[in-house]
Amino acid sequence: MCEEQNEMLEVEVCCSGQHSERESHHSEKVKKTLITRLNRIEGQIRGIKGLVEKDTYCDDVITQISAVQSALNSFSKVLLENHLKSCVTERIRAGDFEIVDELLVTIQRLMKK
Repeated sequence: MCEEQNEMLEVEVCCSGQHSERESHHSEKVKKTLITRLNRIEGQIRGIKGLVEKDTYCDDVITQISAVQSALNSFSKVLLENHLKSCVTERIRAGDFEIVDELLVTIQRLMKK
């Protein structure tokens, strides 16, 4: 089992069925995992800023940018997986099929990148 799958073992309901009151309800384990990933990405961004300030060779900066983009994509996959297993599933069970259209828009946004 890969690291991302291990991190997503705990899935809880994350969205209420009403659009005006939507919020996440991630388990503490999932939330900690997501925050850890974001902290790592934040550090990478600060590192890139430092490279620019030091006039580092452009190709080296671009390599670091690619690493950040990969980390963000990985973060998005983890979040999307949790969203599918919790929010989307729960709303469909509750008879709210508008979530499917919302999900399609979300996937289209992710695929543009």
